[in-house]
Amino acid sequence: VGQEWPVALVFNGISHAVMMCTPRDLEAFAVGFAISEGIVERSSDIQDIEVAFYDGELPHAEVQLTVVQQAFVALKEKRRALAGRTGCGVCGIESIDLLDLQPEVVPDTGFLARLAPDAIARAARELPAHQALTRLTGGLHAAAWCDAQGAIRYAFEDVGRHNALDKLIGQLVLDRADSKDGFVFLSSRASYELVRKAARVGVPMIATISAPSSLAIAIAKKAKLRLVSFCRETSYVDYGTR
Repeated sequence: VGQEWPVALVFNGISHAVMMCTPRDLEAFAVGFAISEGIVERSSDIQDIEVAFYDGELPHAEVQLTVVQQAFVALKEKRRALAGRTGCGVCGIESIDLLDLQPEVVPDTGFLARLAPDAIARAARELPAHQALTRLTGGLHAAAWCDAQGAIRYAFEDVGRHNALDKLIGQLVLDRADSKDGFVFLSSRASYELVRKAARVGVPMIATISAPSSLAIAIAKKAKLRLVSFCRETSYVDYGTR
């Protein structure tokens, strides 16, 4: 059975969110969450990270992040209540007006022109080998980072699809990898929040095994991010978003 723990994300001593996620790779998760949610703009805005695990009747974890004052002031102005959700990207916002429907435009770095014709097929073929927890539990999501040939360079699993992507983004940031020189391959469907997170860090393409939502397609078009879904070794659907 996949582990699901409450994980508190605490910024400069103030709890910002409690996310339900798989209790591993939590430093990467916290960094990815902070970047993809726009709490910080760059890794240097995070000055310190501490992860603590607590046993008991309800095991839980806490990630303490110290961020620069400018980021903390901005965070206090747009506090969101995310408690009790499984990696839910917009649950708990106070108003529809707070939905961020204007994504950053992904710059054209030439990556899509370099993408191998069989890159998506290769990623679809290789992903199961990177899903050890899914093989054990049958119930986790995966987010993988692939190069232009479709080879998987990073892969993370979590009970929440948003969490898996945050872990991936966080590790790219921690390793100073170029998020514009690869694509994201997801075992889940494509939702608005996932596209929004990827666009924020300049990912040129998202490929998913399952279906996209209408808003995911709309946001991908605004961001000029290529979105392909129903990805298999033999076929995929390109939604013409780039």
